[in-house]
Amino acid sequence: MAVLAAALLGAAAPACALTAYVSNEKGNSVSVIDVETLAVTATWKVGRRPRGITVSKDGKELYVCASDDDRIDVLDTATGKTLRSLRSGPDPEQFILDASGNPLYVANEDDSQVTIIDIEKNKVLAEIPVGVEPEGMGLSPDGKILVNTSETTNMAHFIDTKTFQVIDNVLVDARPRFAEFTADGKFLWVSAEVGGTVSIIDVAARRVVKKITFKIPGVNDEAIQPVGIRIAKDGAKAFVALGPANRVAVVDARTYEVGKYLPVGQRVWQLAFTPDQKMLFSTNGTSNDVSVIDVAAEKVVKSIPVGLLPWGVAISPQ
Repeated sequence: MAVLAAALLGAAAPACALTAYVSNEKGNSVSVIDVETLAVTATWKVGRRPRGITVSKDGKELYVCASDDDRIDVLDTATGKTLRSLRSGPDPEQFILDASGNPLYVANEDDSQVTIIDIEKNKVLAEIPVGVEPEGMGLSPDGKILVNTSETTNMAHFIDTKTFQVIDNVLVDARPRFAEFTADGKFLWVSAEVGGTVSIIDVAARRVVKKITFKIPGVNDEAIQPVGIRIAKDGAKAFVALGPANRVAVVDARTYEVGKYLPVGQRVWQLAFTPDQKMLFSTNGTSNDVSVIDVAAEKVVKSIPVGLLPWGVAISPQ
């Protein structure tokens, strides 16, 4: 009887389903996608012009940059209800959460600063002056170095997370939009939207050691605008969203050679892996959909309609 009861309890227990959350910049909403069925299950209203989006370490809260409201909305992932708002600083665009789950590092686009927030106390810990139009936010695997990219200054700013001081600046190509560390922390990849390149920065030396360029037959060079980047944990592959080129580039992360260009929706912007890195989701702004990429097969397997102008995407932890 005890064995039977345990079996019944196990069968009744709900599965821990993976969920993808997509911020819709013009829809002032978040689309909720069941990763197993690849279907939208809900649409949640948030503040105006939502862009950056991430999930708490325990998966219970969703953080959304409401850029035009100068705040970060905190939503309950079980209900979609807004629990509270964080003091983000003006015009929050992108952010990154510390691996411990606190603090939150926020790029304030219109104020040329990075704001560091204690999310438990809703307290601003520091405001760090950086270049003009800060956007991209990357955090080293050991949590010691924060990197912000400034679109107009064309720099990657290296910030010490203990002292909250800028310790170095590295010049990259025009309009850097995203920063991603490799899993070993040795290199930083920075996309340059107008420059059309991805710069590979040696983190210890703080210098650019390689630039990746892109050529797509039948697509004008001006339309190839790198934005979002995701690098596999095993260091084998990287994926780069190429904006109005409507492609995601598959790059050998060791040789820096481009292997494929995967056709996705229009104006592909941001990317997110599932926790097992078997699937990659891309937000496609002007076609108002999300593409789902099979990472091993390097193939788009699904297009999912979402809200107006999807911008960011985050996937719940396993």
